[in-house]
Amino acid sequence: MKAYRLLTEDDTSAFCHKVSEALSKGWDLYGDPSYAFDAATQKMRCAQAVVKEVVGVEYTPEVKLGRL
Repeated sequence: MKAYRLLTEDDTSAFCHKVSEALSKGWDLYGDPSYAFDAATQKMRCAQAVVKEVVGVEYTPEVKLGRL
């Protein structure tokens, strides 16, 4: 199966660490990162899509994508 995740976080080093962790676990970047202002928190938010090909796993909604 091909898994997809959208990683989001405030625009801090925590976002970079989240993406770096996913890359170290075999996920690949998918598209460009996005940035948007969150008016509720008065902070910039970041988003990055990642994908991963997972052999031997069939997709169901119960799959814990963060554990792949």
